[in-house]
Amino acid sequence: MEYRKRKAAGEAAAQMLCTVCAAIALLAVSSITVYMLKSGIPAIRQVGLKEILFGTQWRPTAREPRFGILYVILTSILGTSLASLLGIPLGILTAVFLAEAAGRRMAGPVRCAVELLSGIPSVTYGLLGIYLLNPWMYRLERRLFAGSGTHRFTGGANLLSAAIVLAVMMLPTVINISEASIRAVKPSVREASLALGASRVQTWFLAVLPAAGPGIATAVVLGVGRAIGEAMAITLVSGGSVNFPLPFNSVRFLTTAIVGEMGYAQGLHRQALFTIGLVLFAFIMLMNLWLTGILKDSGQGTSAGRTGSARRASWAQQERIVRRGRA
Repeated sequence: MEYRKRKAAGEAAAQMLCTVCAAIALLAVSSITVYMLKSGIPAIRQVGLKEILFGTQWRPTAREPRFGILYVILTSILGTSLASLLGIPLGILTAVFLAEAAGRRMAGPVRCAVELLSGIPSVTYGLLGIYLLNPWMYRLERRLFAGSGTHRFTGGANLLSAAIVLAVMMLPTVINISEASIRAVKPSVREASLALGASRVQTWFLAVLPAAGPGIATAVVLGVGRAIGEAMAITLVSGGSVNFPLPFNSVRFLTTAIVGEMGYAQGLHRQALFTIGLVLFAFIMLMNLWLTGILKDSGQGTSAGRTGSARRASWAQQERIVRRGRA
Protein backbone atom coordinates (compact mmCIF):
# COMPACT_ATOMS: atom_id res chain seq x y z
CA MET A 1 0.00 0.00 0.00
CA GLU A 2 2.79 2.40 0.91
CA TYR A 3 4.64 1.47 -2.28
CA ARG A 4 1.60 2.43 -4.37
CA LYS A 5 1.32 5.76 -2.55
CA ARG A 6 5.01 6.52 -3.13
CA LYS A 7 4.67 5.52 -6.78
CA ALA A 8 1.59 7.73 -7.25
CA ALA A 9 3.33 10.63 -5.53
CA GLY A 10 6.40 10.18 -7.76
CA GLU A 11 4.25 10.10 -10.90
CA ALA A 12 2.36 13.21 -9.79
CA ALA A 13 5.64 15.03 -9.10
CA ALA A 14 7.05 14.02 -12.48
CA GLN A 15 3.87 15.15 -14.22
CA MET A 16 3.97 18.46 -12.36
CA LEU A 17 7.64 18.97 -13.30
CA CYS A 18 6.92 18.29 -16.98
CA THR A 19 3.95 20.66 -16.87
CA VAL A 20 6.06 23.43 -15.33
CA CYS A 21 8.79 22.95 -17.97
CA ALA A 22 6.20 23.09 -20.75
CA ALA A 23 4.69 26.23 -19.23
CA ILE A 24 8.13 27.86 -19.05
CA ALA A 25 8.77 27.06 -22.71
CA LEU A 26 5.38 28.49 -23.69
CA LEU A 27 5.98 31.57 -21.54
CA ALA A 28 9.38 32.12 -23.16
CA VAL A 29 7.95 31.97 -26.68
CA SER A 30 5.06 34.24 -25.70
CA SER A 31 7.40 36.76 -24.06
CA ILE A 32 9.64 36.89 -27.12
CA THR A 33 6.64 37.37 -29.38
CA VAL A 34 5.21 40.19 -27.25
CA TYR A 35 8.58 41.92 -26.96
CA MET A 36 9.24 41.76 -30.70
CA LEU A 37 5.80 43.16 -31.47
CA LYS A 38 6.19 45.93 -28.89
CA SER A 39 9.64 46.90 -30.18
CA GLY A 40 9.00 46.52 -33.91
CA ILE A 41 5.59 48.16 -34.37
CA PRO A 42 6.62 51.78 -33.52
CA ALA A 43 8.86 52.06 -36.60
CA ILE A 44 6.08 50.62 -38.74
CA ARG A 45 3.72 53.30 -37.48
CA GLN A 46 6.18 56.12 -38.19
CA VAL A 47 7.62 54.95 -41.50
CA GLY A 48 4.82 52.81 -42.86
CA LEU A 49 4.67 49.09 -43.53
CA LYS A 50 4.75 49.54 -47.31
CA GLU A 51 7.86 51.73 -47.19
CA ILE A 52 9.70 49.25 -44.95
CA LEU A 53 8.78 46.02 -46.73
CA PHE A 54 8.86 47.27 -50.33
CA GLY A 55 11.38 50.10 -50.18
CA THR A 56 14.75 49.45 -51.82
CA GLN A 57 16.85 52.13 -50.11
CA TRP A 58 18.36 51.62 -46.66
CA ARG A 59 19.87 54.94 -45.53
CA PRO A 60 18.98 55.27 -41.84
CA THR A 61 21.57 57.96 -41.02
CA ALA A 62 21.00 60.23 -44.04
CA ARG A 63 19.46 63.70 -43.79
CA GLU A 64 16.32 62.20 -45.28
CA PRO A 65 16.46 58.64 -43.89
CA ARG A 66 15.14 55.65 -45.82
CA PHE A 67 14.27 52.33 -44.20
CA GLY A 68 13.44 50.04 -47.12
CA ILE A 69 14.47 46.42 -46.51
CA LEU A 70 13.11 44.69 -49.62
CA TYR A 71 16.60 43.81 -50.89
CA VAL A 72 17.54 42.57 -47.42
CA ILE A 73 14.49 40.29 -47.29
CA LEU A 74 15.16 38.96 -50.80
CA THR A 75 18.79 38.34 -49.85
CA SER A 76 17.78 36.23 -46.85
CA ILE A 77 15.28 34.24 -48.93
CA LEU A 78 17.57 33.67 -51.91
CA GLY A 79 20.66 33.08 -49.78
CA THR A 80 18.91 30.49 -47.62
CA SER A 81 17.38 28.82 -50.68
CA LEU A 82 20.71 28.64 -52.48
CA ALA A 83 22.42 27.27 -49.37
CA SER A 84 19.66 24.66 -49.06
CA LEU A 85 20.07 23.64 -52.69
CA LEU A 86 23.77 23.11 -52.06
CA GLY A 87 23.76 21.68 -48.55
CA ILE A 88 20.66 19.49 -48.30
CA PRO A 89 21.38 17.09 -51.23
CA LEU A 90 25.04 16.83 -50.20
CA GLY A 91 24.06 16.13 -46.60
CA ILE A 92 21.47 13.48 -47.48
CA LEU A 93 23.79 11.71 -49.91
CA THR A 94 26.55 11.74 -47.28
CA ALA A 95 24.12 10.23 -44.77
CA VAL A 96 23.23 7.49 -47.27
CA PHE A 97 26.93 6.81 -47.76
CA LEU A 98 27.57 6.55 -44.01
CA ALA A 99 24.50 4.44 -43.23
CA GLU A 100 24.38 2.13 -46.25
CA ALA A 101 27.49 2.13 -48.42
CA ALA A 102 30.57 2.81 -46.29
CA GLY A 103 32.34 0.21 -44.22
CA ARG A 104 33.61 0.86 -40.71
CA ARG A 105 37.09 1.90 -41.84
CA MET A 106 35.73 4.29 -44.44
CA ALA A 107 32.85 5.67 -42.38
CA GLY A 108 35.01 6.45 -39.35
CA PRO A 109 37.07 9.32 -40.84
CA VAL A 110 34.00 10.81 -42.57
CA ARG A 111 31.95 10.72 -39.39
CA CYS A 112 34.84 12.26 -37.45
CA ALA A 113 35.04 15.08 -39.99
CA VAL A 114 31.29 15.71 -39.68
CA GLU A 115 31.58 15.88 -35.89
CA LEU A 116 34.43 18.35 -36.21
CA LEU A 117 32.31 20.51 -38.51
CA SER A 118 29.55 20.62 -35.92
CA GLY A 119 31.99 21.83 -33.26
CA ILE A 120 33.60 24.67 -35.22
CA PRO A 121 32.39 28.13 -34.06
CA SER A 122 30.58 30.24 -36.61
CA VAL A 123 33.20 32.99 -36.44
CA THR A 124 35.80 30.42 -37.53
CA TYR A 125 33.69 29.62 -40.57
CA GLY A 126 33.68 33.31 -41.36
CA LEU A 127 37.45 33.63 -41.00
CA LEU A 128 38.02 30.60 -43.21
CA GLY A 129 35.65 32.15 -45.73
CA ILE A 130 37.64 35.40 -45.73
CA TYR A 131 41.06 33.80 -46.17
CA LEU A 132 40.18 30.77 -48.33
CA LEU A 133 36.87 31.24 -50.13
CA ASN A 134 36.79 34.97 -50.83
CA PRO A 135 40.13 35.12 -52.72
CA TRP A 136 39.04 32.23 -54.93
CA MET A 137 35.68 33.87 -55.56
CA TYR A 138 37.42 37.15 -56.37
CA ARG A 139 39.59 35.46 -59.01
CA LEU A 140 36.46 33.91 -60.50
CA GLU A 141 34.69 37.28 -60.39
CA ARG A 142 37.57 38.99 -62.22
CA ARG A 143 37.48 36.37 -64.96
CA LEU A 144 33.72 36.56 -65.43
CA PHE A 145 33.47 40.36 -65.38
CA ALA A 146 36.75 41.29 -67.05
CA GLY A 147 36.23 44.47 -69.06
CA SER A 148 32.85 45.20 -67.50
CA GLY A 149 32.21 48.86 -66.83
CA THR A 150 29.13 48.40 -64.66
CA HIS A 151 30.02 45.59 -62.28
CA ARG A 152 31.17 46.54 -58.79
CA PHE A 153 33.90 44.17 -57.71
CA THR A 154 33.43 42.85 -54.20
CA GLY A 155 36.75 41.18 -53.47
CA GLY A 156 34.93 37.85 -53.25
CA ALA A 157 32.54 38.91 -50.46
CA ASN A 158 29.20 38.30 -52.14
CA LEU A 159 25.98 36.31 -52.04
CA LEU A 160 27.53 33.17 -53.51
CA SER A 161 30.26 33.08 -50.87
CA ALA A 162 27.68 33.49 -48.12
CA ALA A 163 25.53 30.68 -49.55
CA ILE A 164 28.51 28.32 -49.71
CA VAL A 165 29.44 29.04 -46.10
CA LEU A 166 25.84 28.50 -45.00
CA ALA A 167 25.68 25.23 -46.92
CA VAL A 168 28.79 23.94 -45.15
CA MET A 169 27.37 24.98 -41.78
CA MET A 170 24.15 23.10 -42.51
CA LEU A 171 25.93 19.83 -43.26
CA PRO A 172 26.47 18.44 -39.72
CA THR A 173 22.81 18.86 -38.76
CA VAL A 174 21.48 17.35 -41.98
CA ILE A 175 23.98 14.49 -42.03
CA ASN A 176 23.63 13.40 -38.40
CA ILE A 177 19.83 13.42 -38.25
CA SER A 178 19.42 11.89 -41.73
CA GLU A 179 21.87 9.11 -40.93
CA ALA A 180 20.05 8.30 -37.69
CA SER A 181 16.74 8.21 -39.58
CA ILE A 182 18.12 5.93 -42.29
CA ARG A 183 19.58 3.54 -39.71
CA ALA A 184 16.20 3.44 -37.94
CA VAL A 185 14.50 1.97 -41.02
CA LYS A 186 13.53 -1.64 -40.38
CA PRO A 187 15.71 -4.28 -42.06
CA SER A 188 12.55 -5.84 -43.52
CA VAL A 189 12.22 -2.86 -45.90
CA ARG A 190 15.65 -3.54 -47.37
CA GLU A 191 15.09 -7.29 -47.43
CA ALA A 192 11.76 -6.95 -49.21
CA SER A 193 13.22 -4.64 -51.83
CA LEU A 194 16.19 -6.90 -52.50
CA ALA A 195 13.94 -9.96 -52.60
CA LEU A 196 11.86 -8.33 -55.33
CA GLY A 197 14.95 -7.98 -57.51
CA ALA A 198 16.01 -4.41 -56.83
CA SER A 199 19.69 -3.52 -56.73
CA ARG A 200 21.36 -2.04 -53.67
CA VAL A 201 21.30 1.49 -55.11
CA GLN A 202 17.62 1.18 -56.04
CA THR A 203 16.90 -0.08 -52.54
CA TRP A 204 18.63 2.93 -51.01
CA PHE A 205 16.80 5.54 -53.04
CA LEU A 206 13.44 3.88 -53.72
CA ALA A 207 12.88 1.96 -50.49
CA VAL A 208 15.03 3.23 -47.62
CA LEU A 209 14.88 6.99 -48.21
CA PRO A 210 11.05 7.10 -48.55
CA ALA A 211 10.76 5.10 -45.33
CA ALA A 212 13.09 7.53 -43.57
CA GLY A 213 11.23 10.54 -44.98
CA PRO A 214 9.94 12.09 -41.70
CA GLY A 215 13.36 12.00 -40.08
CA ILE A 216 15.01 13.49 -43.14
CA ALA A 217 12.35 16.20 -43.22
CA THR A 218 13.23 17.01 -39.61
CA ALA A 219 16.88 17.28 -40.62
CA VAL A 220 15.92 19.71 -43.38
CA VAL A 221 13.87 21.84 -40.96
CA LEU A 222 16.74 22.11 -38.48
CA GLY A 223 19.31 22.70 -41.20
CA VAL A 224 17.29 25.51 -42.76
CA GLY A 225 16.75 27.01 -39.31
CA ARG A 226 20.51 27.03 -38.79
CA ALA A 227 20.99 28.83 -42.09
CA ILE A 228 18.28 31.44 -41.46
CA GLY A 229 19.53 32.41 -38.01
CA GLU A 230 23.26 32.60 -38.77
CA ALA A 231 24.82 36.05 -38.44
CA MET A 232 28.50 36.13 -37.51
CA ALA A 233 29.94 34.05 -40.35
CA ILE A 234 27.71 35.75 -42.92
CA THR A 235 28.77 39.18 -41.69
CA LEU A 236 32.36 38.35 -42.60
CA VAL A 237 31.79 36.88 -46.08
CA SER A 238 28.72 38.60 -47.56
CA GLY A 239 30.09 42.12 -48.02
CA GLY A 240 27.48 43.99 -45.98
CA SER A 241 26.03 46.26 -48.70
CA VAL A 242 22.32 46.57 -49.41
CA ASN A 243 22.04 45.50 -53.06
CA PHE A 244 19.79 43.36 -55.19
CA PRO A 245 20.75 39.73 -54.39
CA LEU A 246 22.71 38.65 -57.47
CA PRO A 247 25.36 35.92 -57.02
CA PHE A 248 28.35 38.27 -57.29
CA ASN A 249 26.83 41.28 -55.52
CA SER A 250 27.80 42.40 -52.06
CA VAL A 251 24.67 41.81 -49.97
CA ARG A 252 23.25 42.09 -46.48
CA PHE A 253 21.06 39.53 -44.71
CA LEU A 254 18.40 40.28 -42.11
CA THR A 255 20.60 38.95 -39.32
CA THR A 256 23.71 40.85 -40.43
CA ALA A 257 21.74 44.10 -40.69
CA ILE A 258 20.84 43.84 -37.01
CA VAL A 259 24.30 42.76 -35.87
CA GLY A 260 26.14 45.37 -37.89
CA GLU A 261 24.15 48.45 -36.83
CA MET A 262 22.57 47.79 -33.44
CA GLY A 263 25.69 48.94 -31.58
CA TYR A 264 25.41 52.58 -32.68
CA ALA A 265 21.75 52.92 -33.74
CA GLN A 266 19.54 55.44 -31.95
CA GLY A 267 15.96 56.63 -32.13
CA LEU A 268 14.03 55.66 -35.23
CA HIS A 269 17.06 53.84 -36.61
CA ARG A 270 17.09 51.52 -33.61
CA GLN A 271 13.35 50.97 -33.84
CA ALA A 272 13.75 50.08 -37.52
CA LEU A 273 16.31 47.44 -36.57
CA PHE A 274 13.79 45.95 -34.18
CA THR A 275 11.34 45.94 -37.07
CA ILE A 276 13.88 43.94 -39.09
CA GLY A 277 14.04 41.54 -36.16
CA LEU A 278 10.26 41.29 -36.19
CA VAL A 279 10.32 40.52 -39.93
CA LEU A 280 13.01 37.89 -39.34
CA PHE A 281 10.95 36.42 -36.50
CA ALA A 282 7.86 36.23 -38.72
CA PHE A 283 9.92 34.77 -41.56
CA ILE A 284 11.30 32.01 -39.34
CA MET A 285 7.85 31.23 -37.93
CA LEU A 286 6.30 30.97 -41.39
CA MET A 287 9.17 28.82 -42.61
CA ASN A 288 8.83 26.49 -39.62
CA LEU A 289 5.06 26.22 -40.09
CA TRP A 290 5.50 25.42 -43.78
CA LEU A 291 8.17 22.80 -43.15
CA THR A 292 6.19 21.34 -40.25
CA GLY A 293 3.21 20.97 -42.58
CA ILE A 294 5.40 19.09 -45.03
CA LEU A 295 6.67 16.95 -42.17
CA LYS A 296 3.12 16.06 -41.09
CA ASP A 297 2.15 15.18 -44.64
CA SER A 298 5.18 12.95 -44.99
CA GLY A 299 4.42 11.38 -41.62
CA GLN A 300 0.86 10.58 -42.66
CA GLY A 301 2.16 8.96 -45.79
CA THR A 302 4.91 6.99 -44.06
CA SER A 303 2.98 3.74 -43.71
CA ALA A 304 1.87 3.83 -47.31
CA GLY A 305 5.36 4.86 -48.38
CA ARG A 306 6.93 1.93 -46.57
CA THR A 307 4.61 -0.60 -48.14
CA GLY A 308 5.04 0.92 -51.59
CA SER A 309 8.76 1.66 -51.52
CA ALA A 310 9.81 -1.91 -52.16
CA ARG A 311 7.18 -2.14 -54.87
CA ARG A 312 8.58 0.94 -56.62
CA ALA A 313 12.05 -0.57 -56.47
CA SER A 314 10.70 -3.77 -58.01
CA TRP A 315 9.01 -1.82 -60.80
CA ALA A 316 12.24 -0.02 -61.56
CA GLN A 317 14.09 -3.33 -61.72
CA GLN A 318 11.46 -4.86 -64.00
CA GLU A 319 11.58 -1.83 -66.30
CA ARG A 320 15.35 -2.14 -66.55
CA ILE A 321 15.05 -5.85 -67.42
CA VAL A 322 12.46 -5.09 -70.11
CA ARG A 323 14.68 -2.44 -71.64
CA ARG A 324 17.58 -4.88 -71.75
CA GLY A 325 15.37 -7.47 -73.42
CA ARG A 326 14.28 -4.99 -76.09
CA ALA A 327 17.86 -3.98 -76.75
